[in-house]
Amino acid sequence: MSDSAPQVICLGEALVDRLGPLGCDPATADPKDCDDRLGGAPANVACALARLGTPVAFIGRLGADVIGNNFQEMLGNRGVDLRGLQIDPQRPSRVVLVRRDSSGERVFQGFAGDRGEGFADQALTQTSLDPIWCALAAEARWLLVGTIPLATQDSLATLRSAVSQAERDGVRIALDVNWRPTFWDRSAEPLAGPTPEALVLMQPLLEKAQLIKLAREEAQWLFRSSDPAAISASLLQRPDVLVTDGGQPVRWFLAGHCGSMPVLAPPQIVDTTGAGDAFTAGLLHQLVKLIPLTGQPFQLSAKVVEQVVRFAAACGALVCAGAGAIDPQPLPSMVVEFLDQLDS
Repeated sequence: MSDSAPQVICLGEALVDRLGPLGCDPATADPKDCDDRLGGAPANVACALARLGTPVAFIGRLGADVIGNNFQEMLGNRGVDLRGLQIDPQRPSRVVLVRRDSSGERVFQGFAGDRGEGFADQALTQTSLDPIWCALAAEARWLLVGTIPLATQDSLATLRSAVSQAERDGVRIALDVNWRPTFWDRSAEPLAGPTPEALVLMQPLLEKAQLIKLAREEAQWLFRSSDPAAISASLLQRPDVLVTDGGQPVRWFLAGHCGSMPVLAPPQIVDTTGAGDAFTAGLLHQLVKLIPLTGQPFQLSAKVVEQVVRFAAACGALVCAGAGAIDPQPLPSMVVEFLDQLDS
């Protein structure tokens, strides 16, 4: 564990992505042909931040099983603060079935391992979080959350409590929407949009976040627009907004500046899982360095903002060059080298 106090707190799910063979269904494929990788968006971001050198804590819940043990070892080796990690003695860690097409693009299509009581991440509890929150948040600049914990009552209550405490303590809230319909309804189509009930649960987060990152289709579902400036203007707190769109340009409204940038081509595409999480980590890593004090408004030039987004985009591109969301995450030197090669 890092000796430095966390500057970012990531709250949410840690799980295993079971990657099926390219073009095959992981639910029916021979397990020996599948590739199990540690993942989950908040855990991915925490690992990527630690790899980049930003002190980070992870708040989540895992089963008392092999997956839970592997996560504790991996997160600990990365230097992630694990005081907020809960271990569930009854529910298992979640395994997500990931179907990949021939280009590496993925669809989350179900789960494995449920023994009838659900998964550990669904039971993230507020009572275990309250005693250690103040210690974790003492120097934190950002609390990163997603929408998946909203799908279950216990984790929903814990997420809302953490957001309230972050507001009280002046910790900025970053929201990566990360809509995954199968986490809400296992029978849902993997590409379905949010239900009216899910939209109602998401709205308070959208109204509290200072930074919102979302995919183009998520922007259309939630705001009927993919224009970052228009999305920001529709919310009272006028958050910074970034909209990604797969291989299309990323667009932003950040520190009062609008812009767009073509995606950076990775050295090769093996698997796109975790690319968006690496992007988010690169973004927060840069903002932590550039904005030294909690509660102060962004005062960055348009040129600096573009450099911040470019660094984040490089982090995302490099993750696509390896399997899984965590193992390919780059060191800062790798990001700089990659950007230098693009410029040469």
